[in-house]
Amino acid sequence: MDVAQVLDASDAHPWASAEHAYGSAEDVPGLLRALAGQDEEAAAEALGELYGCLLHQDTVYAATAEAVPYLARLAAAGCRTAELLGLLGGIAESGDEHGVARGTCRAAVAAQAPLLLPLLSDADPGVRSAAAWAAGHTAAPREVLPALRGRWAAEPEAAVRAELLDALVRLDPAGGAEAAATAALDPAQPPRVRVVAVLACLDAGLPWTAGHHEALLSLLPAGELVAGRFDTERAEPLRYAVEALLERDTADGREAAFALLEAALRAPRPGARTEALWAARAACLLSRSAPARLVPVLPPPLPDEPSPARDVLSVLELLPHHAAPAAPALAALAAGEAEGEGAGDGDLADRALAVLVVADPERAAPLLARDLAGRPRALDAAAGFRAPADAPPFPFTPELLDAVRARLAAPDSALNRNEPLHLARLLTGWGERAAAALPELRAALPRLPRAVPGALAAVCPERKREKVAGELRDAVAMGPAEGRLAAARALYGMTGETGPLLDALAAELADGGHTMCEAARTAGELGPDAAELAPALHAALGGPAAPGQGRTAPRLEADAEVAVALWRITGEAGEAVRVLDGVLAQAAAEPWFRWTGVRAARAAALLGPAGRPLRPRLERLLADPERGQAPAAALALLACAPDEADRTALADAVLAAAEEGADPETALEALAALAGDGTWMPAGEQARRPAALAERDRRVRGWGVEHEIVRADERFRERARAVAATVAGLAP
Repeated sequence: MDVAQVLDASDAHPWASAEHAYGSAEDVPGLLRALAGQDEEAAAEALGELYGCLLHQDTVYAATAEAVPYLARLAAAGCRTAELLGLLGGIAESGDEHGVARGTCRAAVAAQAPLLLPLLSDADPGVRSAAAWAAGHTAAPREVLPALRGRWAAEPEAAVRAELLDALVRLDPAGGAEAAATAALDPAQPPRVRVVAVLACLDAGLPWTAGHHEALLSLLPAGELVAGRFDTERAEPLRYAVEALLERDTADGREAAFALLEAALRAPRPGARTEALWAARAACLLSRSAPARLVPVLPPPLPDEPSPARDVLSVLELLPHHAAPAAPALAALAAGEAEGEGAGDGDLADRALAVLVVADPERAAPLLARDLAGRPRALDAAAGFRAPADAPPFPFTPELLDAVRARLAAPDSALNRNEPLHLARLLTGWGERAAAALPELRAALPRLPRAVPGALAAVCPERKREKVAGELRDAVAMGPAEGRLAAARALYGMTGETGPLLDALAAELADGGHTMCEAARTAGELGPDAAELAPALHAALGGPAAPGQGRTAPRLEADAEVAVALWRITGEAGEAVRVLDGVLAQAAAEPWFRWTGVRAARAAALLGPAGRPLRPRLERLLADPERGQAPAAALALLACAPDEADRTALADAVLAAAEEGADPETALEALAALAGDGTWMPAGEQARRPAALAERDRRVRGWGVEHEIVRADERFRERARAVAATVAGLAP
């Protein structure tokens, strides 16, 4: 096939009518020409841009499907064949399609099988591997399997055989499983083939046997055996195997996963233990029973072995509440008692102390006081920014108070980025016990205007309140603009004065900056006392977007907060309903506004029956389970139209969302609301599902900031048990 003919055909294609990740696909023919050109640097750049626009973060588009024939023809013509086969395989693999019918892009790749399959016999093993990878993702077994089987019988190269085996099992799990199992258990097979075979057995759903267990253990560390494969999902074979076994959600699967990890953690090869720790980390993120099983068998984070200590800490950082057995080793590491390679490793000590702060706060406090400036992670943990709102404050000690005072007095250039907020939060938690820090707080007020006011009010003893209140009034009137709202809120908390707070809120609303949501929320909390802010709130509402420009999520969310504030202040629902209707409409129209829709629905719930006109919008959110907005929509429907809500249908939608991990906390709120109004009578399976949410092994909360997942899921589980008990009491 002639490259010039392919490029000429591409030039004639109506690309302007198709879109990719960055809009119009008019740039595709130019990228294809650069890809096929003689300039190596330009060709590599073009390949990267094609990945970025046609397979953007594993998402495919209408232009992707239209580009596939040209990519396949160029590959068949010898133009960067292996790289383009990798791209085609990635396109076929993707299940995230935007602006195109499901399966369109995969079908486009499958249609190119006559061009792709001959490449299984190419002289270059890299091309043969890439062809197997692409063919294996076509979901076209009838067209592809005969060629794959023929090549499997003839292929001598281990790397290519591994890709062929993976493709065979993917397209024909039942038929390919026998070959995979044989290869996995035969020590005579090349290690690269064996490790792929073990994973293929899991993919095929074969029972996990002692043979699989021993085979995988014997191959550790296995990461190097799969290096260079297109399949990044299985780049860590041990972790993949553990996750696959846990996802079977059976007692046998869990036991197999934990036994595999325990054996790998005892392996004498350092690389094997490292991979075991990575896999243990993944297991704890996935399984509720993993921490109790794995923490006792983790190797201690020894100060004189910094490399394995870092890997152990990467596990303990996920579950510091379970790390008490490691407290002595953590304390030694945090104290800097390292020798050799680990000596003077401040980051390692800081990470260890951050875990100890949660696992054993009393033991951690003197260590934190010893080097507060050099322990930013530990300070963050002690300040409790990741802890639940009702968590107790970090232990007070005079030594730690002295250290905090010294840091407040340090020049701004010596403070870490968020350190002032962390120091202030510590002091706020200690209250008047930290009154000795008043001089430093007062001196820092002009320099740290956002962090200091709340702490200043919290630690101030009664005898000095009048003086401190005067300083806060001055900060509202004359201090740095970015701190006036914080000062006004602190003053309001001390004295109940609304005047300075209203002035500060009016200024923030007029500014329209990133604090708009906070200002509107605070205004709404004041209720009718903030009546004079109504004009400023009306003025703060965003107008229609300019032609061709959508409104941003922050702008929409600010409008929702302003709408609720107006309702709380004026008691008039018309404007709030109009604004929320617009926000909900735009949130439903754009896939990236998922959380905007959730927040707008929660705002609608605050209106109560006055929000009834929003019912059609809310029902549309409820009907789209993939967007994860059903729990918030159900909560709003119960509040806005309680007499018209089908409680059984609402409960089903909410439970389905929670079971998939879609806004599970709001789902519990909605279930509690359903259970609390006395009209929902759950029966049969529906009555049992809340308890299943609480007691299942797979975490419900499996997304978000990694260090918060385990604790967030544990808090969810506690609340879910309470809701489940209430629901069980309603069942007939």
